Amino acid sequence: MHIYLNGEERNTDAASISELLVELGMEGRMIAIERNLEVVPKSTYSSAALAEGDRIEIVHMIGGG
Repeated sequence: MHIYLNGEERNTDAASISELLVELGMEGRMIAIERNLEVVPKSTYSSAALAEGDRIEIVHMIGGG
């Protein structure tokens, strides 16, 4: 399936947001996800299905000081 991830075209076999995070090696991190201009609640990552052409933005938190 073809999606846009943080503005770049990407092919994926993931069927859901949670599967995409596993594919990207980002599961368990503190992140925020937007799909097609709508924030995806963390509690729905496993049920949030991906579709052809979806635009996904992932922002991860970085600590520092």
